[in-house]
Amino acid sequence: MCEFKTVRELYEACYYGDQLLKDSIGEIELDGWVRTNRDNGSIGFIELNDGTYFKNAQLVYDQSEVNDFDKLTHLLTGTALSIVGRFVLTPNNRQPFEIRLLSFKIEGEVDPSYPLQKKRHSFEYLREIAHLRPRTNTFNAVFRLRSVLSMAIHEFFQSQGFVYVHTPLITSNDGEGAGEMFNVTIDGKDPFAFFGKKSTLAVTGQLQVEAFCMAFRDVYTFGPTFRAEKSNTTRHAAEFWMIEPEIAFADLEDDMALIEDCVIFCIKYVLENAKEEMNFFNEFVDKNLLNRLNHVLATPFKKMTYTEAIDILLDAKNKGHKFEVDDIKWGMDLQSEHERFITEQVVNGPVFLTDYPKDIKAFYMRLNDDNKTVAACDLLVPGVGELVGGSQREERYDKLIARMEELKMDIPAYDWYLDLRRYGGCKHAGFGIGFDRLIMYLSGINNIRDVAPFPRTYRNLLY
Repeated sequence: MCEFKTVRELYEACYYGDQLLKDSIGEIELDGWVRTNRDNGSIGFIELNDGTYFKNAQLVYDQSEVNDFDKLTHLLTGTALSIVGRFVLTPNNRQPFEIRLLSFKIEGEVDPSYPLQKKRHSFEYLREIAHLRPRTNTFNAVFRLRSVLSMAIHEFFQSQGFVYVHTPLITSNDGEGAGEMFNVTIDGKDPFAFFGKKSTLAVTGQLQVEAFCMAFRDVYTFGPTFRAEKSNTTRHAAEFWMIEPEIAFADLEDDMALIEDCVIFCIKYVLENAKEEMNFFNEFVDKNLLNRLNHVLATPFKKMTYTEAIDILLDAKNKGHKFEVDDIKWGMDLQSEHERFITEQVVNGPVFLTDYPKDIKAFYMRLNDDNKTVAACDLLVPGVGELVGGSQREERYDKLIARMEELKMDIPAYDWYLDLRRYGGCKHAGFGIGFDRLIMYLSGINNIRDVAPFPRTYRNLLY
């Protein structure tokens, strides 16, 4: 038997000119699932996918070469098979090889009620059968991209000496000040019952990762976070994953440099390690996807203050540009349409907006000398708008206390966080990337429900 056991191995050997494939390699064994099955009388074709590669292996079965020919012709989409076949190079066809079927064993039959057939299914329909949708081309590509991108994140930070920290999912602190958090209870009523204090699911791991930053210098956390927004937009979910690095002895400029390096690394990594999936997205999801990503790679990241952006938006409005939210003024929270106008119409590339009004940003961001803005940044990219948000943290104890008092926060609850300023604190910075939104950006998928394996959104909990 051939030493190649998976479809991925076969394709990679073909693409890289493995010597074994230039010789006769005899019989091959594969296990997988039927994606399509069609017969033309005395000959038939099965597209078999074994889960190791985006492309299928084409099985050719001939009435004169295989037993139970009639049984083969009736195999339904989704059937699990183990096969033995003869490997044949087909360099002049659309795919580099085919497998002439010699024998097969049905590992798992499919009930006729199987809901996935050889036709296009809407994303809305597939969300209702999320346990089966990874078997479709689109979601097979999405979730392999999710896996590859996860590795990219770890490789980027680990290669630079960052320490990976597992921050808690249950917390007593509201890191964002949003107030939209899930209570943790044991009886459905009393949030104090288990821990003796109110406990919630974390919306961020940033506060806790800052503690490790003061010991390890460069750290990151990458895990699930939760927000109880009663929102059904395409960009919001109740459970999502966040990438949150923190770097000591660093300011906002250092932070933006790290953001740029991280985003560029991720784009290059998926283009290299998920080629088939990225080509699929470019052909069937967003025909401008690869152009847009390559444009970001080739374009220097620019910088612009929030105040400059407001002036530009006001000027565009006065010249007749129509915004859905047209009450543009300093101090407003920019909407996606404003961010996209800046990055697509003005800059034509990625841009950092900096120095936001303190009143629309979190309490921990460092106050600038004007006492009105904070050392914060958002990275805006074409096609999406905001992709990354970061800031230099307020390391000055007195300034942080004053800001917390201004916001009427429960200061004793954050006493441990203030210790990080009392005991050898230093300037430091960090950022957050919504992992699911990053997948949306890299795939062209426009709904967060379609990049999460089992999405949790308002009034939606199917699994």
